[in-house]
Amino acid sequence: MQASMTRLPATRVGSTRIAQPISVQRRTALRVSASATLTSPSASASKTEAGRIFNFSAGPAMLPLEVLHEAQQDIVNYKGTGMSIMEMSHRGKEYMAVQAKAEADLRTLLAIPDNYKVLFLQGGASTQFSAIPLNLTTGPDDVTDYIITGAWSKKAQEEGKKYTKANVVTKGDNKSIPAASTWKLSPEAKFVHYCDNETIGGVEFKGVPNVGDKILVADMSSNFMSKPVDVAKYGIIYAGAQKNVGPSGVVIVIIRDDLIGHARAETPTMLDFKTHSENDSMYNTPPCWSIYVCGMVFEHLLKKGGLAAVRANNEVKAKLLYDTIAESKGFYNNPVAPESRSLMNVPFTIPSNPDLEKAFIKEAEKLTMVQLKGHRSVGGMRASIYNAMPLEGVQLLAKFMREFAAKHQA
Repeated sequence: MQASMTRLPATRVGSTRIAQPISVQRRTALRVSASATLTSPSASASKTEAGRIFNFSAGPAMLPLEVLHEAQQDIVNYKGTGMSIMEMSHRGKEYMAVQAKAEADLRTLLAIPDNYKVLFLQGGASTQFSAIPLNLTTGPDDVTDYIITGAWSKKAQEEGKKYTKANVVTKGDNKSIPAASTWKLSPEAKFVHYCDNETIGGVEFKGVPNVGDKILVADMSSNFMSKPVDVAKYGIIYAGAQKNVGPSGVVIVIIRDDLIGHARAETPTMLDFKTHSENDSMYNTPPCWSIYVCGMVFEHLLKKGGLAAVRANNEVKAKLLYDTIAESKGFYNNPVAPESRSLMNVPFTIPSNPDLEKAFIKEAEKLTMVQLKGHRSVGGMRASIYNAMPLEGVQLLAKFMREFAAKHQA
């Protein structure tokens, strides 16, 4: 016992000197030694700006570096207030100004009409799978329509079945969008729901579905703010923030005024759009940090020229990857029909030798490209190239793909 308590040279904490027992030193030394042996996959590779890597994750995903730098400063002392942005009261004038500007910039970017509300909510986009039917229908006998083109639209329909007669308008093969002429829309449907971009399969709509005079509801979680959108053609647009506009923790709902205030009696208070509309998204404490970062991203997008410029940049990045796949002479394969290919999520496989896919992912990590493993339900690889992914990252990936193919092609 005495040996384990042998005193070390004192450590200074502020103005206080603290002597540590030898047991503490041993534990600390062991932790340091262990961490020193764990080198990251990209430790020996060249780094991107500010020592960062290229994160191809489907979400949470990369954020603009300048936004992160500003957030780094504000996390300790927001604009000279002496408080972190995370410490502020959501009722205080400083934070309320942050949220008001975030909404104003979002409205500018999307040209949101005045008869639409913007709500900053919690629970992720998946919570909206329940909230939407509860707010837009009167009871379980009401009919709702769902266009299924992949995993997320399927999940929405499965949730909708709990509250309504959820009709499947069409069901794709996770590789394409069925022709509109084959759709079976219900004349009495209270709304038509679809997912604008399927993150897992990489299937994206290239225009607004024509559903006549029905209320159109869109899950835009994985392509939100990646292109201009005519908001007036929708009843509701909703999107989780963690792909293109911020950290996880906030879902943005854009809803036409006349759709608010008709929730079913059994609707929980927190799922009633009226609750949040009447309280400016502050019925309870909002996800302040997430909204703050989203606001900075909106400002960043405005400085970059708005969503038309964003889309043009995304088209260049996506074309580079799809061209690389096409030029590989079958070494790589993207299963999605060309007219439905996503600008955000590019899945691909090595069909001639699937065992090489693990080597591809591992070697890419050594070159500072991470999170390229495909979704567990489909396998292969997937490159998510959201707004904040720089062209340099996609160029590096395309170069590596060509070199990897040349090395392993027969």
